[in-house]
Amino acid sequence: MMPKGFRKMSEGEVKPFASLKAESYRALCNRAALYLEEYGIDDAGIDAALLMEYVYGVDRRSFLLRGEEEADPDKFDEYSCLLYKRARRIPLQHLTGVQNFMGLDFEVSEDVLIPRQDTEILVEEVLKDNISSASVLDLCTGSGCILISLMHYASSVRGTGVDLSEAALRMAEKNASALCPECEDRLIWICADLYEGVDGKYDYIVSNPPYIASDVISDLMEEVRDHDPLMALDGGKDGLDFYRRIIEGAARHLNPEGKIYLEIGFDQGESVAALLEKAGFTDICVVKDYNGLDRVVKASCV
Repeated sequence: MMPKGFRKMSEGEVKPFASLKAESYRALCNRAALYLEEYGIDDAGIDAALLMEYVYGVDRRSFLLRGEEEADPDKFDEYSCLLYKRARRIPLQHLTGVQNFMGLDFEVSEDVLIPRQDTEILVEEVLKDNISSASVLDLCTGSGCILISLMHYASSVRGTGVDLSEAALRMAEKNASALCPECEDRLIWICADLYEGVDGKYDYIVSNPPYIASDVISDLMEEVRDHDPLMALDGGKDGLDFYRRIIEGAARHLNPEGKIYLEIGFDQGESVAALLEKAGFTDICVVKDYNGLDRVVKASCV
């Protein structure tokens, strides 16, 4: 079953954005929104406005004052090119190089899964605990958005981020330097397959692992299927491969009464909870997101 929120778009030939006209920022943005809408881009108006802010520096606040000014013709080609790429399903975040997550601007590229608002639920749940001075192991860290956010918002957290991709870890390290420089002496990055190379025990294990069933990936929307790293998506035949491996090794890497937090697909709550129960975890709870869908499973180690 395709995860809710992942929708494959219809393919078709994309024509370049219409040529430069003498027009206001407002008129240009409206025309750009219609162009993206023509190619089925969700939130076409928002994307047109964000790309305008990226190219012209006209953000939503200044747009109220400058909307009727004539758009700078020298920057039109850049704006037009980005609109064309967005119409061809290149993610907005890959065009701007940034994705906001938990109020922080993370640098992203095709080497990492684009942080999504759904994952903020996991971070918020962990932050509900008193995690100051806790040790956190983040498996499949990607851009580092989960671990860096936790370390940014909770004092003295000690973190270890693990990923099999060297390119992803370079991005995570770069994000840590930019967003949480005071944390760098408490932060370790390890290039490994889950627990390989990880020593010691932690108070928390967190992860947003690959959880999409292999045979569903071809049906994902193009922005995800063609631009997110396959290794960050493919969770095996039933989407549960990484959960099995993470849960199997979790007790060996958790302190007594340590906790595990896992992001899940909307239809995986019961399955992941069952895996945790079988492994001897207690206080198992499935947390829903703001759309009422299962999003996080958390549990305690005995």
